[in-house]
Amino acid sequence: MEHKSKLAAGLLGIFLGGWGIHRFYLGYTKIGIIQIIVTICTCGIGSLWGLIEGILILCGSTITTDVNGTPLDG
Repeated sequence: MEHKSKLAAGLLGIFLGGWGIHRFYLGYTKIGIIQIIVTICTCGIGSLWGLIEGILILCGSTITTDVNGTPLDG
């Protein structure tokens, strides 16, 4: 079982969150696709969603596990 990094997920959320990359990294494919659609439909404003999630991941207050329920390392 591969452990995912909290730091990697948070940074992906901050820098590429509008494209849902952090969600794909953690295995949440469906929500990652939804984030892409929201970002496109809002002409980029939806990327704030990913930015906020990235910050919250690094703070440890949300998304503390991957899709399999394995806690994030770090």
